[in-house]
Formats: sequence, structure tokens, C-alpha cells
Amino acid sequence: MSTEGIQMLFKFIGGLGMFLYGMDTMADGLQKSAGNKMQQLLGALTSNKLMGVLLGTGITAIIQSSSATTVMVVGFVNAGLINLQQAVGIIMGANIGTTVTSWIVSMNEWGEMLKPEFFAPALVGVGAVLNLFSKSERKKQAGIILVGFGILFIGLGFMSDSITPYRDAPIFSQAFTVLGRNPLLGILAGLVVTGIIQSSSASVGILQTLALNGIVNWQSAIFITLGQNIGTCVTALLSSMGANKTAKRAAVIHLLFNTLGAVIFGIIMFIWFQFNRTLAASSISSVEISIFHTVFNVTNTILLFPFSGLLVKASGLFVRESKQSEEETPDFAEEAKRHLDDRILETPSFAIENVNHEVVNMGYAALKNFDFAEKALLENDREAAAQVLKMEQRINEYEKIITDYLVKIDNLSLNEEQHLQVRNLFYTVSDFERVSDHCENLSELAVIKADRNIVFSQEAEGEMKEMLQAVRASLEHSIKAKADSSMAEARAVAQSEERVDSLEEEMRENHIERLFAQDCKPESGVIFLDALSNLERISDHAYNIAGYVKDEM
Repeated sequence: MSTEGIQMLFKFIGGLGMFLYGMDTMADGLQKSAGNKMQQLLGALTSNKLMGVLLGTGITAIIQSSSATTVMVVGFVNAGLINLQQAVGIIMGANIGTTVTSWIVSMNEWGEMLKPEFFAPALVGVGAVLNLFSKSERKKQAGIILVGFGILFIGLGFMSDSITPYRDAPIFSQAFTVLGRNPLLGILAGLVVTGIIQSSSASVGILQTLALNGIVNWQSAIFITLGQNIGTCVTALLSSMGANKTAKRAAVIHLLFNTLGAVIFGIIMFIWFQFNRTLAASSISSVEISIFHTVFNVTNTILLFPFSGLLVKASGLFVRESKQSEEETPDFAEEAKRHLDDRILETPSFAIENVNHEVVNMGYAALKNFDFAEKALLENDREAAAQVLKMEQRINEYEKIITDYLVKIDNLSLNEEQHLQVRNLFYTVSDFERVSDHCENLSELAVIKADRNIVFSQEAEGEMKEMLQAVRASLEHSIKAKADSSMAEARAVAQSEERVDSLEEEMRENHIERLFAQDCKPESGVIFLDALSNLERISDHAYNIAGYVKDEM
């Protein structure tokens, strides 16, 4: 190969790299700008499959990758956040959303002013200034989006320039003629290229770059595009290898949906080209590829949407559910690991929402441990005290799993609001773990109380029940405040905390007076006062958790 040929090859590789990097940077900026709106999108998803289609379209338009969206769907299903019926809609919508990239690529055919070499450098310059010198987080994110957009177009320009000298080379016309004559070869070519680079958006962009130089005919472009839609399933299939069988079925649904669409359109277009030889052999433009790509994906969704239930059933034929796996009760830690699925890290806002659910579950585990400790303390119940120790071990393990996942999220590209959420989740996990520690202290006091046959006086027991009730209310309100981001529940925690502080001071004085009056034995007094101290600390941790909720409002 000549020096010029090597230079053109390097230019094409560099252009492709800039295109992919620009697309990723732009998507990153869009995700940051969307922020918690992405969480609201997931929250709006119900059993309504049409809502799922809209959701899948919106998410893919933001993150610029149907493969990434489908990988997340596999993660959602694996984590138990959505079911297969809901997943079908999102998968269908993802195929529509991915057409946005092809329209961006084809913009340079809309007019002279929209060509990359005209405005892309200006976009990079303006975006860089905003990102480097603006103090506003929103303006910084807008700058990142502009830089990504500009680099994407500069990359396309590089790719196009590197191909221009070879536009009349016989090898290109011959290759695309062969691919056009044999639909299976065309589909296979699109499938393999997309499977290798793991992005249908990128492979469609490469095809459009070739079309810009007039070296792609209609027939080959159509079949290659159909193959690209099948090739994009490779990413989700590979991702599902470590997931449960339901998540594997989600990946299979994606493959079935895209393959059926490719087969239906492949047959229709093959017949059409038999009657339109001139069109089949004529050059296709970048805009025309965008039009076909959009029409294909929208029509495919409309055609197969009524049969989404059949797609779910068909996936069961390829991935059979094991009766044993359905009946077995999963281990506490394993269940948490399954829910905190790394696939969901593709989109930080969803990952934060996912871990938030698990933190709330950890809170309810701590509340259950509190109930065990209460029973152990009031009834001298050694079995309940043993349950506290078991639950404490599980909560400690839960804390480690959640903390590890939060570290992964914290290393992602987050905006300021998301960084605050992650930080507060770290603190919340720590507070729930400390609540469980104090429950363990209470259980140890209960064992001592049982071993020494210590019985509280009637007055002391009445006060302890009142204190336990107040602390439990404070803890329960804090969990609800976290679960619902409720200011009303957070205020209820503050009110309960005031009452707990007041009761702790009053009961401590009352008990000391009983000790002086010899109405209680000294050893029971020590246990009573230690229990009060631990309960007051539990309420303090509940108050901390409510404070984090207020901090985010």
C-alpha cells in the first residue's frame, strides 16, 4: 500500500474514532442534562406496553445506543424492576430511538450550511468555552453536548474525505453489486460489522458515509441495514450470559423482534427490487438511508406490537425456565447482588434509582431487626435475641454489597445533583447499619436480663414500651421519607425525634429516682439506662436519614 493509501486509512480510522467518541460525549451530556427525568420515565412505566415503546424511544434518543438500552432492559429484568411484558415495549421503542443518530449523520445533505466542515469547528469552540469557563452546571452540560456534536461531525468529515479518492474504484462498485444481488450476503455483512463494533448507530453511520460519496446502491444498502438491526442484538445476548433465565428471555425477545422484522422487510424489498431494477442499482443517499431506517423500525414496531405477548411466549421456547430455580428461595446477599445489576450502570440515573430501592429495603430489614430486639428486651426472649444477631450479619453483608455498587456509580459521569444523591445514599446506608448495631446492643442487654432473671418494675416496663414505640415510629417515618422522598414523612421524623429526646431525659431522671427509692435493683437500672441510650441513638440515626431527604428536596 502506498503512503497516500496508508494516510487515508489512518484518516478513516481517526474519523471513525472521533465519530464514536463524539457520539459518546454527546450522549453523556444529554444524560447529565436529563438527570432525574430519566428516573421519572422509569417510574411512569406500567403494564401499558405503549408507554414502554415511548420510554424505549426516549431513552435511546438520549443515550444514542439501542444496544445500551437493551442491555439496561436485561439488567432491569434481571433485577426484578420490570417484567417481560414491560421489557417488550422498551425493546421496540429502542429500535425507533436509534434512528435519531442516522438523521444526525445525514444532516450534511440537508444544505450547505449543515455540512460538518461549515459549523462543526464552531460547535467545538463554543462548547469548550462553555464547559471550561461557565460556572453554571447546566451551561457546562450544554457545552459537553456541543463538543460531542461537533467532534461527531468532524469525524464524519474525516471518514468521508478518506473515502473520496476511491469513490470511482471498481472494488467498491463490485462489492456492493455482489451484496445487492445476494440479500443474505448483504444482511450477513451488516450483521457481522455491527456485531464486531457493538453499535448499530456506528455501523449505519459508516454506511451513510459511503453513501455520501455515491458508492452504495439501493439494494445493497437496504439489506445491509436490515443486517445491522440483527447485529445490534449481539451486545444484549452477550450481556445476558451472566443473568437469570428471565433476563436471557429479554435478550432473545430483542433478537426475535429484530430478526422477524428483517425477514419480513427483506422479502418485501427483494420482490420490490425485482420489479425496479433501475432503482435497485442506483446510488442511495445518506438521507434516503435515514428515511428507510426510520420507516423500517417504526413499521416493524406497528406490525409486531399486537403480537408482543406471542414474542414473550416464543422466548420461553428458546430459554426454558427451570422449576427448581423458581421454587428455590434465593440467599439474602445473592438476591441483593442480582438486584444491583451492573448492566443498569449504563445510565447513572437509573442506577441511582435502583440502589435507592435497595437502601429502602435495607431500612426495612433494620426495622425488622428492631422488632426482634424489642421482643427480646421486653419478653427476655433468647430466640428473638438470636434472630437479631443473624439479621445483623445479613445487614452488614447488605451494607457491603450496596456500598460497592455506590462506589461504581460514583465513578460514573454524574452531575452535581446525582453526586449529592450518591453521597447521601452512602450516609443513609451507614445510618441503617448503625441502627442494626444498636439493635444488637439491645439484644445483648436482653440476654443479660434473661440470664440474671432481671424484671423491670411495672412503671419501668411501661416507660420502656412507650420509648420503644416512639423510636419505632421515628425509624419507620425515616424509611418512608427515603422511599417516597416525602417532606411530610421527614417532618414526622423530626417531631418523633423531639419526643424521643424528651422521653429519654424524663425517663432517665425517673429511673434514677426509683433507684434512690430502692424501687428498682441497681443491675436492672444499668440495663434500663443502657437500653434508653441505645434507643435514643437509633432515633438520632433516623433523624439523620430524614435530613438527607430534606437536603435533596
